[in-house]
Amino acid sequence: MVDWLIIIYCGLITFFTRFSMIALLKKEMFNNRIREVLSYVPSAIFPAIIFPAIFLDNTGSMVIMDNPKIIAAVIATIIGVISKNILATIFSGLFSYWLMIFFNY
Repeated sequence: MVDWLIIIYCGLITFFTRFSMIALLKKEMFNNRIREVLSYVPSAIFPAIIFPAIFLDNTGSMVIMDNPKIIAAVIATIIGVISKNILATIFSGLFSYWLMIFFNY
């Protein structure tokens, strides 16, 4: 029970710290240049989140050879560029990864 309370507590703290930045900051405070720079933040942060999930194993070692995650990421990237649909990108990556795991790639 204590584990669930800690998880809920951490989730609430995370939510409120992020939500406070959205709710408390006024859009009028930023000029056009700052808005333009901030529009690139998600695309700059995304690789830092995805890279470890694809290229690092549970011990933190880099895994390049025989890594089905890399192939699934390439497939998802190709589907994403072609379709420009985020759901198609996510599902193609997941589906290709699951197929490779199922057939013991």
